[in-house]
Amino acid sequence: MVTQIAIFLVGLGVLSWSADKFVYGASALAKNIGISPMMIGLTIVAMGSSAPEIVVSAVASMSGNPNTAVGNALGSNITNIGLVLGITALIKPLLVSSTTLKREFPVLLAVNIIAVYFLFDGELSSREGIILILLFIFVLAGMAWISLLVEKGDPLMSETSDEIPSEVETGKAVMWIGVGLVLLPLSAQYMVDSAVFIARYFGISDLIIGLTIIALGTSLPELAASVAGVLKGEDDLALGNVIGSNIFNLLAVLGMPGLIAPGILDEQAANRDAYVMLGMTLLLLTFSFNFRGTRQINRIEATLLVLSFLAYQYWLFA
Repeated sequence: MVTQIAIFLVGLGVLSWSADKFVYGASALAKNIGISPMMIGLTIVAMGSSAPEIVVSAVASMSGNPNTAVGNALGSNITNIGLVLGITALIKPLLVSSTTLKREFPVLLAVNIIAVYFLFDGELSSREGIILILLFIFVLAGMAWISLLVEKGDPLMSETSDEIPSEVETGKAVMWIGVGLVLLPLSAQYMVDSAVFIARYFGISDLIIGLTIIALGTSLPELAASVAGVLKGEDDLALGNVIGSNIFNLLAVLGMPGLIAPGILDEQAANRDAYVMLGMTLLLLTFSFNFRGTRQINRIEATLLVLSFLAYQYWLFA
């Protein structure tokens, strides 16, 4: 058991590191060929924050554990809102001022509703998996288009530009992309195998292991990025990382089990977890949106997010 826990932790560390290096290389390469920092931030960087979840979901599905993949998608979104944004806003209240983020909020809500609808019957079909992946491609294209419309004064533009690596040689960028492409699936395989072993040792279902240990592990990059962003005053970027990650989780990550291992799922995914995720999303929208101008997620609201996350964890194991 100790060995399996060690393998899981090492796999998680390598997964996070290789995802970061992949995004670093892809962003640098994109900048070198003339793609704007805003487009890189809204597509490559946003997708990269979900890279661990996407790879883990694909590996779990191929290993015959679709419930782990679904749990990872739903659990990561719940963790991103309740724990990641909750802790970030406790450290420093988050100011929501970017018009770009306000365009993404309705997309996040729509994607949540689609996911809940697809899971409602307790089954994820190959048709639904294809629809989710096609929507993922459509949203990526939409974000690229939005990046062309961003006003120069939008705070997200300057915050995003600061995060894109500069003066990186193309050869070095390609090398880091290759490192990520090799280590991401390899580390994910070891991580999933050890997580499933640990879950079965303690009598925990595949769904629960995806909702908890794996979801928490794959959300650690978002936590690190959001805390670092808010400490540098990049509130919109910190929030944007989570919104983008949650959108991609419900399209690319949830789409994987539909494509690779369609079929009946654990009924709790539809009856409990999907609705918790939707509820947390609505709570975030309520705290964030203000049609009159800027809005701040304050420490009281942050505390409610964290307490909601902890209450959900208790519910899972009660």
